Amino acid sequence: MNKQEELERLKKEMEMDKELPLFGQANLVFGEGNSEAEVMFIGEAPGFHEDKFMRPFVGQAGKLLDKLFLLINWPRESVYITNIVKRRPPENRDPLPEEIEAYKPYLKKQIQIIDPKIIAPLGRFAMNYFLPDFKISQSHGKGVILRGKIIYPLYHPAAALRATAILKELEMDFKKLPDLLKNIESARIEEKKEAHKQAPLF
Repeated sequence: MNKQEELERLKKEMEMDKELPLFGQANLVFGEGNSEAEVMFIGEAPGFHEDKFMRPFVGQAGKLLDKLFLLINWPRESVYITNIVKRRPPENRDPLPEEIEAYKPYLKKQIQIIDPKIIAPLGRFAMNYFLPDFKISQSHGKGVILRGKIIYPLYHPAAALRATAILKELEMDFKKLPDLLKNIESARIEEKKEAHKQAPLF
Protein backbone atom coordinates (compact mmCIF):
# COMPACT_ATOMS: atom_id res chain seq x y z
CA MET A 1 0.00 0.00 0.00
CA ASN A 2 1.47 3.37 -1.04
CA LYS A 3 1.18 6.59 0.95
CA GLN A 4 -1.82 7.90 -0.97
CA GLU A 5 -3.69 4.67 -0.37
CA GLU A 6 -2.81 4.81 3.33
CA LEU A 7 -4.14 8.37 3.53
CA GLU A 8 -7.37 7.35 1.79
CA ARG A 9 -7.83 4.52 4.27
CA LEU A 10 -7.23 6.91 7.16
CA LYS A 11 -9.75 9.36 5.71
CA LYS A 12 -12.41 6.64 5.48
CA GLU A 13 -11.66 5.67 9.06
CA MET A 14 -12.30 9.26 10.13
CA GLU A 15 -15.52 9.45 8.14
CA MET A 16 -16.82 6.45 10.10
CA ASP A 17 -15.66 7.58 13.55
CA LYS A 18 -18.86 8.87 15.15
CA GLU A 19 -17.06 9.52 18.43
CA LEU A 20 -15.13 12.43 16.97
CA PRO A 21 -16.29 15.90 18.11
CA LEU A 22 -18.33 17.82 15.51
CA PHE A 23 -19.24 14.58 13.71
CA GLY A 24 -22.49 15.20 11.82
CA GLN A 25 -22.26 18.95 12.45
CA ALA A 26 -19.69 19.81 9.79
CA ASN A 27 -17.97 18.22 6.80
CA LEU A 28 -14.71 16.36 7.14
CA VAL A 29 -11.78 18.40 5.80
CA PHE A 30 -9.11 15.74 5.77
CA GLY A 31 -6.24 17.49 3.99
CA GLU A 32 -4.75 17.58 0.52
CA GLY A 33 -1.52 17.71 -1.41
CA ASN A 34 1.47 15.57 -2.21
CA SER A 35 1.57 12.39 -0.13
CA GLU A 36 5.36 12.40 -0.64
CA ALA A 37 5.68 16.04 0.45
CA GLU A 38 8.84 17.15 2.23
CA VAL A 39 6.97 20.05 3.85
CA MET A 40 3.65 19.76 5.68
CA PHE A 41 1.56 22.80 6.69
CA ILE A 42 -0.83 22.37 9.61
CA GLY A 43 -3.51 24.85 10.65
CA GLU A 44 -5.91 24.70 13.56
CA ALA A 45 -9.36 23.95 12.09
CA PRO A 46 -11.42 24.51 8.93
CA GLY A 47 -13.52 27.65 8.44
CA PHE A 48 -16.69 28.38 6.48
CA HIS A 49 -15.25 27.97 2.97
CA GLU A 50 -13.20 24.93 3.96
CA ASP A 51 -16.34 23.25 5.32
CA LYS A 52 -18.25 24.13 2.15
CA PHE A 53 -15.65 22.81 -0.29
CA MET A 54 -14.17 20.15 2.05
CA ARG A 55 -10.66 21.44 1.32
CA PRO A 56 -8.18 23.14 3.66
CA PHE A 57 -7.26 26.81 3.26
CA VAL A 58 -9.54 27.84 0.39
CA GLY A 59 -11.02 31.03 1.89
CA GLN A 60 -9.29 34.41 2.19
CA ALA A 61 -6.52 32.96 4.36
CA GLY A 62 -6.06 30.22 1.77
CA LYS A 63 -5.75 32.76 -1.02
CA LEU A 64 -2.98 34.47 0.92
CA LEU A 65 -1.30 31.10 1.47
CA ASP A 66 -1.41 30.52 -2.29
CA LYS A 67 0.30 33.89 -2.86
CA LEU A 68 3.00 32.90 -0.38
CA PHE A 69 3.60 29.68 -2.31
CA LEU A 70 3.96 31.74 -5.50
CA LEU A 71 6.44 33.97 -3.66
CA ILE A 72 8.83 31.03 -3.26
CA ASN A 73 7.88 29.25 -6.51
CA TRP A 74 6.39 26.23 -4.76
CA PRO A 75 3.29 24.76 -6.40
CA ARG A 76 0.59 24.25 -3.79
CA GLU A 77 0.38 20.64 -4.99
CA SER A 78 4.00 20.02 -3.97
CA VAL A 79 3.28 20.31 -0.24
CA TYR A 80 0.68 18.78 2.06
CA ILE A 81 -1.87 20.97 3.87
CA THR A 82 -4.18 19.97 6.71
CA ASN A 83 -5.50 21.05 10.12
CA ILE A 84 -5.38 19.52 13.58
CA VAL A 85 -9.17 19.55 14.02
CA LYS A 86 -10.68 18.41 10.76
CA ARG A 87 -14.24 19.71 11.10
CA ARG A 88 -15.32 23.32 11.41
CA PRO A 89 -16.09 24.48 14.97
CA PRO A 90 -19.41 26.39 15.18
CA GLU A 91 -19.17 30.07 14.21
CA ASN A 92 -15.45 29.62 13.50
CA ARG A 93 -14.66 29.63 17.22
CA ASP A 94 -11.27 28.42 18.43
CA PRO A 95 -10.96 24.64 18.69
CA LEU A 96 -11.52 23.34 22.22
CA PRO A 97 -8.77 21.39 24.02
CA GLU A 98 -10.92 18.24 23.99
CA GLU A 99 -11.46 18.60 20.23
CA ILE A 100 -7.73 18.90 19.62
CA GLU A 101 -7.15 15.88 21.86
CA ALA A 102 -9.76 13.79 20.00
CA TYR A 103 -8.35 14.54 16.54
CA LYS A 104 -4.73 14.20 17.66
CA PRO A 105 -4.37 10.46 16.87
CA TYR A 106 -5.45 11.05 13.26
CA LEU A 107 -3.01 13.91 12.76
CA LYS A 108 -0.29 11.75 14.25
CA LYS A 109 -1.05 9.02 11.70
CA GLN A 110 -1.11 11.56 8.85
CA ILE A 111 2.34 12.80 9.83
CA GLN A 112 3.66 9.25 10.12
CA ILE A 113 2.37 8.36 6.65
CA ILE A 114 3.65 11.47 4.88
CA ASP A 115 6.87 11.61 6.91
CA PRO A 116 7.80 15.22 5.97
CA LYS A 117 11.17 16.78 6.70
CA ILE A 118 9.64 20.09 7.78
CA ILE A 119 6.37 20.65 9.62
CA ALA A 120 5.14 24.24 9.44
CA PRO A 121 2.41 24.89 12.02
CA LEU A 122 0.26 27.87 11.06
CA GLY A 123 -0.74 29.88 14.11
CA ARG A 124 -0.48 29.36 17.84
CA PHE A 125 -2.89 26.45 18.20
CA ALA A 126 -1.01 24.37 15.66
CA MET A 127 2.36 25.45 17.04
CA ASN A 128 1.36 24.62 20.62
CA TYR A 129 0.43 21.10 19.55
CA PHE A 130 4.17 20.52 18.97
CA LEU A 131 5.68 23.17 21.21
CA PRO A 132 3.22 23.82 24.06
CA ASP A 133 5.32 26.40 25.91
CA PHE A 134 6.20 28.55 22.90
CA LYS A 135 4.67 31.91 21.94
CA ILE A 136 4.04 32.50 18.23
CA SER A 137 5.15 36.16 18.46
CA GLN A 138 8.58 35.03 19.63
CA SER A 139 8.98 31.72 17.80
CA HIS A 140 7.72 32.34 14.27
CA GLY A 141 10.34 31.73 11.61
CA LYS A 142 12.64 29.86 14.00
CA GLY A 143 13.11 26.15 13.42
CA VAL A 144 13.21 23.64 16.24
CA ILE A 145 14.29 20.01 15.82
CA LEU A 146 11.77 17.63 17.33
CA ARG A 147 12.19 13.88 16.86
CA GLY A 148 14.29 14.35 13.76
CA LYS A 149 11.95 16.81 12.05
CA ILE A 150 12.14 20.57 11.81
CA ILE A 151 9.15 22.32 13.36
CA TYR A 152 8.99 25.75 11.71
CA PRO A 153 6.19 27.87 13.24
CA LEU A 154 4.54 30.50 11.09
CA TYR A 155 1.89 33.12 11.75
CA HIS A 156 -1.56 32.02 10.61
CA PRO A 157 -2.46 33.69 7.29
CA ALA A 158 -5.73 34.92 8.85
CA ALA A 159 -3.70 36.92 11.38
CA ALA A 160 -1.61 38.36 8.53
CA LEU A 161 -4.79 39.54 6.80
CA ARG A 162 -5.62 41.62 9.87
CA ALA A 163 -2.21 43.23 10.42
CA THR A 164 0.29 44.51 7.84
CA ALA A 165 3.23 44.02 10.22
CA ILE A 166 2.37 40.35 10.68
CA LEU A 167 1.97 39.93 6.92
CA LYS A 168 5.50 41.27 6.34
CA GLU A 169 6.93 38.91 8.95
CA LEU A 170 5.03 35.96 7.47
CA GLU A 171 6.42 36.77 4.01
CA MET A 172 9.96 36.98 5.40
CA ASP A 173 9.57 33.67 7.24
CA PHE A 174 8.14 32.00 4.14
CA LYS A 175 11.09 33.14 2.05
CA LYS A 176 13.41 31.16 4.34
CA LEU A 177 11.66 27.86 3.60
CA PRO A 178 13.43 26.91 0.33
CA ASP A 179 16.90 27.37 1.85
CA LEU A 180 15.83 25.60 5.02
CA LEU A 181 14.70 22.60 2.99
CA LYS A 182 17.78 22.69 0.77
CA ASN A 183 20.20 22.82 3.69
CA ILE A 184 18.19 20.69 6.06
CA GLU A 185 21.01 18.34 6.96
CA SER A 186 23.39 21.15 7.89
CA ALA A 187 20.83 23.65 9.19
CA ARG A 188 22.09 25.22 12.39
CA ILE A 189 18.98 24.88 14.47
CA GLU A 190 18.98 24.65 18.21
CA GLU A 191 17.41 21.45 19.40
CA LYS A 192 14.86 21.91 22.14
CA LYS A 193 15.91 19.21 24.58
CA GLU A 194 12.87 19.39 26.81
CA ALA A 195 10.63 18.80 23.81
CA HIS A 196 11.79 15.19 23.81
CA LYS A 197 10.20 14.68 27.19
CA GLN A 198 6.73 15.11 25.73
CA ALA A 199 4.46 12.26 24.76
CA PRO A 200 5.13 11.20 21.15
CA LEU A 201 3.34 13.49 18.70
CA PHE A 202 4.30 11.68 15.50
